[in-house]
Amino acid sequence: MYVMNVGESIRKELKRQGRTARWLAEQIPCERTNVYKIFRRPDIDTDLLQRICVILEHDFFKDLSAETFGVKDKKA
Repeated sequence: MYVMNVGESIRKELKRQGRTARWLAEQIPCERTNVYKIFRRPDIDTDLLQRICVILEHDFFKDLSAETFGVKDKKA
């Protein structure tokens, strides 16, 4: 069973938005090196993930749920 790598998903979304690790570090706030550690982690604390979801305006929880349960995003 494939499990979504949350850190890699955050890195990809940050890149898609044209933002940098430094920018994310300033928003969290934390050291830039800690952002790179987040990128390498396959999992993440839910409080931190919630903050990142708000900062990036992207629902990683929904992505994880869809990946885990095979749910497709249904638009009306």
